[in-house]
Amino acid sequence: MLNIFKKIFSVSSQGEQLEKVISRESFLVDVRTSGEFSLGSVKGAVNIPLGNLRNELFKFKDQKNIVVFCKSGARSAQAKRILEQNGIQNVTNGRTWKNVQAILSKQ
Repeated sequence: MLNIFKKIFSVSSQGEQLEKVISRESFLVDVRTSGEFSLGSVKGAVNIPLGNLRNELFKFKDQKNIVVFCKSGARSAQAKRILEQNGIQNVTNGRTWKNVQAILSKQ
């Protein structure tokens, strides 16, 4: 029975889900600081630092698919939670910017 849960919540199934979301013209949001963002990010991504997220909610309202990411996945998890608490449900945690970049480079 434990194997069933491992398959359901495995990183590979999360990666496949993320690949599907990213392939649908997602709104890519890097929630790192502007200094971190300036050192490199995903092509086409918008920088909305986690600390500014609540002030920028209007930018998310009409987006079909939203993928948030950061350096380690911790801030993107917080960003996803904040957006969902504010009624924005179409959010996926892309975890790290390098993870999202790798998926985009496959397409």
